[in-house]
Amino acid sequence: MWDQRYAADEYVYGKKPNDFLAEVSGRLAPGKVLCLAEGEGRNAVFLAGRGHAVTAVDASAVGLEKARKLAAERGVEIAVRVADLADFAIAPASWDAVVAIFCHLPPDLRRLVHRRVVDGLRPGGRFILEAYTPRQLQFKTGGPPTAELLMTLADLKEELTGLDFEIAEEIERDIHEGHCHFGRGAVARILGRKP
Repeated sequence: MWDQRYAADEYVYGKKPNDFLAEVSGRLAPGKVLCLAEGEGRNAVFLAGRGHAVTAVDASAVGLEKARKLAAERGVEIAVRVADLADFAIAPASWDAVVAIFCHLPPDLRRLVHRRVVDGLRPGGRFILEAYTPRQLQFKTGGPPTAELLMTLADLKEELTGLDFEIAEEIERDIHEGHCHFGRGAVARILGRKP
């Protein structure tokens, strides 16, 4: 499905970084950053432009090829890994930051990935997440069409035990990220730091 979605020349979520990531990116010290479910690379390329050593992971080889092209267009380098997050190992204490922007997974897999994220951060490392909440089903402006794949703040706080939360909120905001995320949305946003 994702290869098909990314097949067009157009960047379906745009080429600009996610607003929340851009807003909090100044809190990241230069270092190794892992971007999960990175798709066409907009967030990874943005972070590489800020001096980070970025690895973008996605199940879609088509999306990651577009990420490489965007990196070349912007004059930066990123590493890419085609992988299913169910099988992707995050080495313990190996990342200065992990980013998951609209990375919607089945609940059991999401819990597993979030446990790996917490373990994979170095002390002082940060996790940045924005995802749609179940209230997004009222807006129909992007995201999965089923509540099972959406996230609540309460669930995220439980799944990310081990992080100190600098930002942990559910809000409504206008999202203009390509044509697949366009309009008013209900989101959860996390900026967590590993002590």
